[in-house]
Amino acid sequence: MFRILAKSIRENKKYSIIAPILVFYQALTSAIVPFLMGDLIDNGIMKENLHYIWNLGLILLMIAISGIIAGTSASWLAGRAAAGFAKNLRHDLFYHIQKFAFGDIDRFSSASLVTRLTTDTNNLQQAYQGMLRIAVRAPSVMIFAFIMAFIVSVKMSMIFVVVIPILACGLFLIIKNARPLFHRVFQHYDNLNQVVREDIRGIRVVKSYVRQDTEKEKFNNAANGIYKIFLKAQQIMALNAPLMQLIVNTTMLLLCWFGAKLIVGNQLQDGQLVSMFSYTMQILMSLNMLSMIFNQLSTAEASASRVVKVLKAEPTIISPQNGITTVENGEINFKHVTFSYDNDSINPQLSDINLKIKSGETIGIIGKTGSGKSTLISLIPRLYDVSTGELLVAGRNVKDYNLKTLRDSVSLVLQDNLLFSGTIKENLRWGNPNATDEQIIQACKWAHADEFIQNLPNGYDTSIEQNGANVSGGQMQRLCIARALLKQPKILILDDSTSAVDTHTDAEIRKTFKTKLPDITKIIISQRISSIADADRIVVLDHGKITAIGTHEELIKNSKLYHDIYQSQQYQGDENNG
Repeated sequence: MFRILAKSIRENKKYSIIAPILVFYQALTSAIVPFLMGDLIDNGIMKENLHYIWNLGLILLMIAISGIIAGTSASWLAGRAAAGFAKNLRHDLFYHIQKFAFGDIDRFSSASLVTRLTTDTNNLQQAYQGMLRIAVRAPSVMIFAFIMAFIVSVKMSMIFVVVIPILACGLFLIIKNARPLFHRVFQHYDNLNQVVREDIRGIRVVKSYVRQDTEKEKFNNAANGIYKIFLKAQQIMALNAPLMQLIVNTTMLLLCWFGAKLIVGNQLQDGQLVSMFSYTMQILMSLNMLSMIFNQLSTAEASASRVVKVLKAEPTIISPQNGITTVENGEINFKHVTFSYDNDSINPQLSDINLKIKSGETIGIIGKTGSGKSTLISLIPRLYDVSTGELLVAGRNVKDYNLKTLRDSVSLVLQDNLLFSGTIKENLRWGNPNATDEQIIQACKWAHADEFIQNLPNGYDTSIEQNGANVSGGQMQRLCIARALLKQPKILILDDSTSAVDTHTDAEIRKTFKTKLPDITKIIISQRISSIADADRIVVLDHGKITAIGTHEELIKNSKLYHDIYQSQQYQGDENNG
């Protein structure tokens, strides 16, 4: 785990080395100062030796200043190293997630991935900074203080041998009971992120159904889950303070008692007793700081394991070595293809699919909700891999293609259209970053989007709000189709992507595809028979199986399911064909 996380340190390695060295030096100065102060009291102040006071005072000043400089520099370097580490870790996580297939993202869930990129990474940043400073300073100060205390007085130092193990055991029990709670809290963070994400994305639905109170309740339940666990953990950790107070006060009383006896017996000097008080506080505070860093590391350990799980997860779909870099045409061939999202061989989403699509052919796909239409077309660009069987594009298995080559050759317009913040032109150039203005306008004309774009105040430079909030559903669909066309694909897949477009515009788009894009294989999934009636062939899916293939006229006669859909939509072929 540490080896994987350490890869994100990179250019911050020198800061991560120098900072602990400076902290170590600061701890050394902290241990020397009380010893010299005791000497100053015994040999300077008590003996009224002004020259000795001046000389030792200057030495103390220099040591103190150098310790402050070292501590300040260490804080700056540790902060920079931790911030750089977190930046690199976010970079590594995000870039690794980009390699994930849909199935990999489903396995972790998008809400959980967001938590790992934000909350978990922040926890690791704080823990890393703490490790560079507190985790070095606390044990260093404690060790140096022990050594110096024994140098000052072996007898007085025996007090530490008794009280320190008691404090250490108490702190250990506190951390042991609090640690599991910090591990549990992150699942509640995931739940909270999921609630917020769903509520923000579906805010229009929430308001239209007046479900604000329900959403507030869901949010409160998720937030209260985090609150309760953290409260319980903090209640346990709060025992640190009274335990420390008890040990500190007990130690001070013992020091006063035995110190007074040793001073009366001329076995200890006043300055040495003052030094012992300073070392007592340093040792006990160091233990307290260690308990704090262990507490932080317990939280960080849970975050680290979650982050490492993502970094160690190998994408289930990768490009083969020396993969094919050219897709010759748009021919598609499903050979006994079976697919299941969870590798369930008993209830697969697709069963024994056999379908050959010629290059340039227009194929319609129809079926009831949940019949496997979207699942079928998601296999073509390898968003998922077939469970059994073989899927060929241009006569070659899709697994043999370079992944970028394959996906560049397939334009997929999904049911859930998405536009990004930016101008219309910037959104369209997702299809082709190097597209000229002429190519963009041509693609929009083919998608019948140019007219409404030209009527916007800034035309193609009009800004799109987040999630395309300032355009209608039909306009968004046409923009997404234009974006797909700019890829100049071999295969164009429209997954119910004209559902918000009026039937006349839908027919015009299909007519344009037929005349302007004859060489592109076109697959149209639709719930409306009017959108696929003029396809070369129509595939009828039911419960993950192909039940019929044919033209509109053939299926009306031979497919009961297709005929039932036709009847339910009261389809009039003569009115919609054109």
